[in-house]
Amino acid sequence: MKIAPTPVQSTDRSRPASRNRSQTAFGILGVTSASHLLNDMLQSLMIAVYPIFKAGLHLSYWQIGFVTLAYQVTASLLQPLIGRFTDRKPQPYSLPLAMVFSFCGVFALSRAQRFLALIGAAMLVGVGSSVFHPETSRVARMASGGRHGLAQSIFQVGGNAGSAIGPLLAALIVVPNGQGSLAWFTAAALLAMILLWHVSGWYEDQLAQSRRRKAAVEVPALDSRAVAPVVGILMVLMFSKYFYTVSISNYLTFYLTEKFGISVRAAQLHLFLFLGAVAVGTLIGGPLGDRLGRKAVIWFSILGAAPFTIALPHANLAVTTVLIVLIGLIVSSAFSAILVYAQELMPGRVGMVSGLFFGFAFGLGGIGAATLGWLADHFGIPTVYSLCAWLPLLGIVAVFLPKRPAAIESTQDRK
Repeated sequence: MKIAPTPVQSTDRSRPASRNRSQTAFGILGVTSASHLLNDMLQSLMIAVYPIFKAGLHLSYWQIGFVTLAYQVTASLLQPLIGRFTDRKPQPYSLPLAMVFSFCGVFALSRAQRFLALIGAAMLVGVGSSVFHPETSRVARMASGGRHGLAQSIFQVGGNAGSAIGPLLAALIVVPNGQGSLAWFTAAALLAMILLWHVSGWYEDQLAQSRRRKAAVEVPALDSRAVAPVVGILMVLMFSKYFYTVSISNYLTFYLTEKFGISVRAAQLHLFLFLGAVAVGTLIGGPLGDRLGRKAVIWFSILGAAPFTIALPHANLAVTTVLIVLIGLIVSSAFSAILVYAQELMPGRVGMVSGLFFGFAFGLGGIGAATLGWLADHFGIPTVYSLCAWLPLLGIVAVFLPKRPAAIESTQDRK
C-alpha cells in the first residue's frame, strides 16, 4: 500500500498560504516534539555518562568512541531501509514500538558490566532511533499545513532539547547515584510510548481520510543524474556539521576537565549550555528557511560558524563558554533546512529521505566519535579540537546548491 498523502503533503504551490496555515496541526506537532525530546534525552544521557563507563569499566577513548559507533551505525544503516519500507506501507503503530527498544536499551545500560554488554545496549537504543525518526518526521510533514520548515523545526527542537537535558540529568542524578540510576529513566521511555500511541492514532486517521478522498498520487520519477549531485552536496554539508558537532557532544566534558581542570559536573553543565543553544538554533532555522529560502539558511548556518570554531581551541574558559553557545546557535539551524530541501528535491519519498538523512547524520556521528577517540588517544583532546575547528569551512560547497529544489524539478519536467 502506497502512502496516501493528505492535503498538507501536496506540492501544489498555488494553494494560498493562509489556507495552509489553518491546517497546521500544532497539537500533533507538540506531542511529536515532546516524544522526540524523550527519545533524544535517553540517547544524550547515554553519551553524557561516558566518564562513568570509562572509569567503571576501564575503557580507552577509542572504546568510548566505539560505543557511539555501535549505536550510531545501527541507527544509520536501518533508518533509510525503514523509511523506504514505510513510504510504501506506512506503519503508524511502529512509533510506540520504537520506544520498546529504547526502554530495553536504557535498562541494559544501567546493568552493563562488560564492554560487549555496553555495545549491545547501545545498539538497542540505536534500533529504537532507527524506527522512531523516519515515521515521526513524516508525521511532522503531514501536520505542517504547508509550513514544512516550521514543522520540522518544532519536531527537531524537541530532540535538541532532549539532547540538552540529558547531560544536565547526568550531572544531577547519574553522577551522584551511579550507573544503576540509569534504570530510573526507563520511565521516560514509557511516557514516550503513551504519547506516540496517541500520535499513531492520529496518523492512522489521516491515512484513512486520504484513502476515502482517493487523493493518492503517483510518486514522480526522479532523474538521478540531476538529483545525485545535489544530494552529494547536501551530504558534504552534513559531514561538516555532524563531524564537528560530535567533537563537542562526545568530548567537550573531557576537553574542559583536561584543559581547564574543572569538575566533571561543571563540564557537563557546559555541555548543557551547548546543547541548549543547539535547541534554540534549530527552532529558529526552520521558519527562517520558510521565509528566506533553504539555501540562505544552509549557507549561513554552516559556514557562519567557522570564525568561532577556529577561535575555540585558543580561548580561555570564560570565552570558551561564550563560543560554544554561539557555535551551537549557528550550526544547529542547518539540519531542518537541509532535510526540508531534500524532501522537496525528492517529493513523495518523505520516509526514505528522512531515514537517509537522519541515518547519515547518525552514521557520521558514530564514525566521528570513533575517529576522534582514536586521535584523542594518540594526540590528545586539544589536538582534536584544533583539527575539527576547520571543518565548517567545508560549508563553502553550499554555493553550488540550486536556489530551490523546484529548479531541478522544472529541469526534469522539460525532459
